[in-house]
This record gives sequence, structure tokens and C-alpha cells, in this order.
Amino acid sequence: MVRELLILRHGKSDWSADTDDFHRPLKKRGKRGACLIAAWLRQEGMVPDHVISSPATRAIDTARRICEALHLTTTGVDTNEGIYEASVEQLLGVLSCCPQHANRVLLVGHNPGLEELLMYLAPTPPVIPKNGKLLPTAALARMLMPDDWQSIARGSARLLNLTRPTSLKNNSTE
Repeated sequence: MVRELLILRHGKSDWSADTDDFHRPLKKRGKRGACLIAAWLRQEGMVPDHVISSPATRAIDTARRICEALHLTTTGVDTNEGIYEASVEQLLGVLSCCPQHANRVLLVGHNPGLEELLMYLAPTPPVIPKNGKLLPTAALARMLMPDDWQSIARGSARLLNLTRPTSLKNNSTE
């Protein structure tokens, strides 16, 4: 059985919104980035069996946009408070609760936790770009995972690709 984890950082948030961090919405650029990644996922046929998102406004909005583009029900998004401001251990705990029938899981959340999870899972650390952002907003890491969501060890996954919305802009029809 092949299992994949799609690690997606939420789209760019609107720092000008007069609200706390948890309720910060996406800005236009964040909505566009989510749409670009969604179109790429659809083009590649990478539809998740299970979607888990931080309940923070910008993350859940990103997850819903992805689901809508992939013709998945947005009511099927599993929100988990453990993803917001999460450590690697907390994120592994969230993943351990994934249904065993889920072969491709989309995890939508925040940095630094998602970058730390990616570094933990990869047997060799991915090259960090000069700007220092391994997972900028709306970036997606696709990882080949072990057979069991409940037993994920350090270095047990393989990074298949890392897709950033900036690399898709010229290729998108949306």
C-alpha cells in the first residue's frame, strides 16, 4: 500500500486585518496561491482521501478552496486544534489519528511546525532556499509515507516534490 502525505502551508494571510492571529484571513495573494496549488493538484490527479486542517481562519479557508477545486465536500475537512502552533510531536499525534483507509492525506497548517515536520520525516534534509523559506505560504510538500499512520519514525518518509505557487504562475490557466 502506498501512502502519501501532502503538507500544505496555508495561503498568505492578511496582516492588515484588525484581528488576532488565529482569526487572520487570507489576503488576495493567499487566495490566488491556494487556487494555483489546487489547480496543480487537480491536474496531477492528486486527490486526498482525508483532509486535516488547523481551525485557524487562513488555514481552513485554504483547505476549503483546495477541496472545492478537487470537487470534495468541504464539510469533510477534519479540523484539529492540535495543528495550530504545533510541534512535530503534536503533528505526529494528529497524523496517527488518520483513518487507516486513507492513502493520501492533506495536512493544512502553519510554520514553523510544518517545516519541522518535513525535516523530521525526510531521511536527508531538503535544501533550504537562500530566502530561508522551505515552505513559503501555499507551498505543498508531497511525501511518500510508511504503511501505518500510527508509526511514523524520523527519516521514514521520502520527499517526492516540493511545489510553490510561484513556480506555477506561468503554467496555470486559472
